[in-house]
Amino acid sequence: MPTISKFLGIVISMYFNDHNPPHFHAKYNDFRAEILIETLTLREGQLPPRILGLVLEWAAEHKNELLKNWNSLKETGDFTEIKPLI
Repeated sequence: MPTISKFLGIVISMYFNDHNPPHFHAKYNDFRAEILIETLTLREGQLPPRILGLVLEWAAEHKNELLKNWNSLKETGDFTEIKPLI
């Protein structure tokens, strides 16, 4: 599972050939979550509220890059790292 970004102890990743709808995985300590890219909503799992807010803020800034990575990973297996939340 490629790591797309890391910031503040949060790891953002995507699986090769993952199932639709387009989403990414966020990991923080023992917490895991799937976030839908189109709507920026929690699909599965949980994160502490403050961490979820940071992940959603980051995702809103990089929504187009997330979608490009989703499509690229499915088509060619390539991806581009995305800048962390500053």
